[in-house]
Amino acid sequence: MTRLRVLAALLASAVYAVVPASARASTAYAPDGVLFYPSLAGLLPALGGPHFCSATVVHSAGHDLVITAAHCVFGAGPGTEFVPGFRDGRAPYGVWSVASIHVDPGWQSGQNPTRDVAVLTIAPLNGRQVEDVVGARPLGLPVIGAATTVRGYPMTAGVPSACTSRLTLTAGFPTVACPAGGMTDGVSGGAFVQSGRVVGVIGGLQQGGCTATVNYSSPFGAWTSRLLNRAQAHAAGDLALPGFLANACP
Repeated sequence: MTRLRVLAALLASAVYAVVPASARASTAYAPDGVLFYPSLAGLLPALGGPHFCSATVVHSAGHDLVITAAHCVFGAGPGTEFVPGFRDGRAPYGVWSVASIHVDPGWQSGQNPTRDVAVLTIAPLNGRQVEDVVGARPLGLPVIGAATTVRGYPMTAGVPSACTSRLTLTAGFPTVACPAGGMTDGVSGGAFVQSGRVVGVIGGLQQGGCTATVNYSSPFGAWTSRLLNRAQAHAAGDLALPGFLANACP
C-alpha cells in the first residue's frame, strides 16, 4: 500500500451509512472488514473518507480481538473504527471502536517487516462482543504449498477482493500470487486463510507488496501466538508508531 494512498484515505471525507438489521448483507465475509480513522482528531465526520486497511476478527477467549497489519495502525487505538462485513459503503453489523493496539516488540522498536502484525482489542457494541455478532477465524500457522485464500478490501471497491493459490515463500515471507490482480491499496491487513484459519495478514515484505498481483505476509510463528495471548489477557496496549511512511513502494 503506497504512502500517498494512505494519506489520501486519512484526508478524504465521505460518510457511510449503517444498514438496519433487516437489510443485512450475506455473512460470507462477516469476520472480515475494514478499518477507518473516523474523526482524525475531530476534523472529519464519522467514518470519514475511504477505509485505509483491512482486518479480520480472530478467535479469542474474550471474543473481542481483530488482527491486521502493524503498518496499518498508529496511536493507542481510540479513534480507529472496525466495520465487519463492510459492503457497498454500508456497515451491516455496526461500527466498532478500537480500544487498544498490541504490536510485537520487533515492530515497535524498528518496524521489522517480519513482525508486521497488530492485534486490536474491540470495545463492546450494544452490550455484545464483535465475535459473538460476526464470528471469527482461529489463528494458525502457514503451511507452504497449501491452498491459501487472501482477502482484502480495495479502497476503490465496495466489496472485498479474494483469490486462492498455493502458498510460497519469497525471501522468507509467505506469498500468495493473484494473477488476475485486484489486490490494490486498502487490502493491507487482509487475511491469509488456510482451512478457515488466519495464517498471515497482508503486510511484511514491501508492506504487503507493491503490485496488485502479489501479496506478502510476515511469517507467523510462536511470536504471533504470544501477541494474541497478550491481547487476550487484556494487558496494557502499545502506543504504536506510524509505519506506513517507511513503505518502500512509490
